[in-house]
Amino acid sequence: LANTGLLLSTIMLATGSANALLIFALWLIQRSFMSVGGVFYGYGWEPQLAELSFHAMFLVPLLSMDPFFGSKSGVFAVPTLVLWAIRFYLFKIMLGAGLIKIKSSDKKWKPGDMSTMYYFYETQPVPNPFSRQFHFMPKAWHKFEVWSNHFVELVAPFLLLLPFRKWRISGAIIQIMFQLTLVTSGNLSFLNWLTITPAILCLDDVFLTNNLSSIAQKVLIGTPMTSSFAASLKSGSMQLLHTPLPRMVISLAFFILMAKLNVKVVQNLLAKRQLMNASFDKLRLAGTYGAFGVVAEEREELIIESAVDANGPWKEYNFNVKPGDVNRTPRWISPYHHRIDWQLWISAQTGRIERNPWMLSFLLKLLQQEKDVIGLLESDPWDGSGTSPKYIRVEKYKYSYNKRGSSPYWNRERIGKYFPYGQGVLTEAMLKDIIRGR
Repeated sequence: LANTGLLLSTIMLATGSANALLIFALWLIQRSFMSVGGVFYGYGWEPQLAELSFHAMFLVPLLSMDPFFGSKSGVFAVPTLVLWAIRFYLFKIMLGAGLIKIKSSDKKWKPGDMSTMYYFYETQPVPNPFSRQFHFMPKAWHKFEVWSNHFVELVAPFLLLLPFRKWRISGAIIQIMFQLTLVTSGNLSFLNWLTITPAILCLDDVFLTNNLSSIAQKVLIGTPMTSSFAASLKSGSMQLLHTPLPRMVISLAFFILMAKLNVKVVQNLLAKRQLMNASFDKLRLAGTYGAFGVVAEEREELIIESAVDANGPWKEYNFNVKPGDVNRTPRWISPYHHRIDWQLWISAQTGRIERNPWMLSFLLKLLQQEKDVIGLLESDPWDGSGTSPKYIRVEKYKYSYNKRGSSPYWNRERIGKYFPYGQGVLTEAMLKDIIRGR
């Protein structure tokens, strides 16, 4: 499925166009991963991607690969109702993210405190090379960031729904700049790039062709069809054709469907106890979203260690992006997503291993040195040693940034044992018994 999705995406990227069948196939692939991926596909951006893909099916031709529904005599307009549905999709994402913060129990988001950003850059899931620089900005700047965040998520989204072109374009630019700021300050997977996509659809062709640099135009409108369209737009020679009746009926039916499905989404946004990253229809075609309602004030990390002897020495497993080695500078991976690293961050936040049962199988496979699982790590601490680990344990540490320009990059302090509880260690047989007994 992954290779099929990569192939279909490559076709669309190379041609600069798509049709409904291609996007439907990609939507099915994404939904399949969501169905079988468990906690590793439980992030909010997975249904967000699926929902945007569903919208996109009604934005493109059914079979034709002409992105402008073209004919010899002119072009058909992109379905207006579908565009407005996508704009509402972005509106509810941003408003949901803002509301979840001001309704949360975390006082740091609220007037009178506004200290969230004192901690966010240090405690976010996967920092990047610039996160430490952001963290050590003045506290007055961090308070301004919180106020700015509330404006972008609670006020600016309404600009996206206004019928006035200049206001709508201003709203889109605010959202795009906000997402790019998040990209520079942390590794939030492909979430920010995904959120930029519907914001682009709040702009229009005239704005894009008049304001994009020549390099950007070559990248974004570099296919023969798009280049021809841009030239016609600038010269004023483009003729806009009336949308065929079947297309109008399909667009109207889609708009009515999404309006009905989003009624409960709006009710949830207005509710005192707002659900985050949830859906209210069986097919999960319309969802409600939100993020970081609560921000931790200290960074806790789970460190997995194994040994040949129960008394040590213990060797630590290092992951691709999760903080471990205190000397390693965080990496830039956006929009890529190392799911195992994210899940370990979530496990450190959510408490005991009973709330994260996937870790039991993960620890067992590390002891068994299963090749595919070891491949998820930066390196195998036992590679080339000629021996295999017999014991494994999980320790919990508190991590904090060292001062800018100082070494090591991180400071860390042991908090205690995460699993097994007490003073014990785990063997392969013990892990198998625990898993069987669940």
